[in-house]
Formats: sequence, C-alpha cells, structure tokens
Amino acid sequence: MAQIDPDSPVPKYFQLREILLDLIESNELTIGAAIPSERELCQRFGLSRMTVRQAVDHLVSEGRLQRVAGKGTFVARPKIEMALRLTSFSDEMRARGMEPGSRDLDRRVVRASAHLARELGIQPGDEVHFIERLRTAADEPMCIERAHIPVSLAPDLDTHDLTGRSLYALLETRYGLVLDAGELTIDGGVADPGDADLLKLARGGAVLLLQRRSFAGGVCAELGVSTYRADRYQLRTILEIPARRT
Repeated sequence: MAQIDPDSPVPKYFQLREILLDLIESNELTIGAAIPSERELCQRFGLSRMTVRQAVDHLVSEGRLQRVAGKGTFVARPKIEMALRLTSFSDEMRARGMEPGSRDLDRRVVRASAHLARELGIQPGDEVHFIERLRTAADEPMCIERAHIPVSLAPDLDTHDLTGRSLYALLETRYGLVLDAGELTIDGGVADPGDADLLKLARGGAVLLLQRRSFAGGVCAELGVSTYRADRYQLRTILEIPARRT
C-alpha cells in the first residue's frame, strides 16, 4: 500500500485521498465496503484526525464515499455518466448493463400555454400530450421525466402503454418521428418534496434539472423536463479548443 510522503509538496490530505481512491478503483475496497475508521487511518498513515477527515470529506462530496450515521463510512455506488447526446433513457441504461423500467405518474392531454407553444413551435391552445413517468434502472429510481408532445404529431399516443418501453422508440416506429437533433439545458436544483419522495431522496436533496427540445426533421417533436438524482449522475463531455484565426 502507498504511504504518505512527508516531503512532498502535495498536501497530506490529498495524498490520502489518492490512496483511498486507488483502493476503491482497484476493488480492494468494493462497493458497500466500510473504509477503515478515522482512528485507524490516523495510526496507519501517521496523520492527524483533521487531515484524515479532510480527505474523507472530499471523497464524500465527490460521491465516492457515503457516510451512514452511527455505522461508518462506506464505498458509494459509482455515478452514472450522463451522455450529452440525443438518446433515450432506456438505451442509456441498457448500454450500461442495467435494465430500464418506468412507472406512469400522469397521462393527459392539455392545452398549450403561451410558453409551451413557443417552445414547441405550435399555437397557444393547441393540444399537447403530457406524459409524466418515474424512470428506474435495476429497480432503483433514477429520474422523473415529464414529456410534452404535440397531439398533431402523435394523435393516439395516449392509448399506448409505455410500461417498460422507450418513448422515443414508440415515436419512431408508430409515428415515423425520428429524433435527429436537440437542445439541452442543465441546471442544478433541490428536489421538491413530492419528487424527493418518488426518487427516494432526503428532503432538500440535490437534483439535476434538464430541459430538452428534441427535433425530427426540423420540427420540434418533444419538450422534455426531467429531474435526475444528482447523487447518481455526473456529466461528462469532451472539451475542444476553438480553431484560431490565422
């Protein structure tokens, strides 16, 4: 096992963080396993309790460790990387070896407000399908999806059972709506009490709020507003340097 280098310019708490991360990523500390107590870590690495706590606090805030009151600190489940591309929840979960699921929360036809009409490119008062679902992966709640789809594009969508089905796949196979472009806005927020209960989060738990407009052949086919558990997701993208003018 690596040791703390007292002569290194790297802070001791950060060195300990790296050691613990190595143990997690090499599976010496597996998911759900308890890490050594603060006292044990102090004795093993010759560190103060404050230094050990600082290292552990960092890993807790990063979602790599989880504290359980009265029991200790444990290796947390890895977060799911959210792909910043136009794909369905079902496809994303299956690509990660997890079985997607869904539970209908609300299905109805509403009249478009002025705001909704602008987002969808329709007229105020036009009919819109509103579909609210709790999405799960391996039976664990992951997000709440709220989709708005113009009735003119999918007339009898409300008659189709979406249990365990991909909405995007249904739009393609039944209505010929192949989603080929989109716009995505991501915000951080706090779950409201109802969403927190559905997602099995503590009241005031952190969430990622996503608003997505999906297009098929240049026509806006869906406005999706989704609430994701921030403790189970992280965002990953590729950074590119803009081409310089010569």
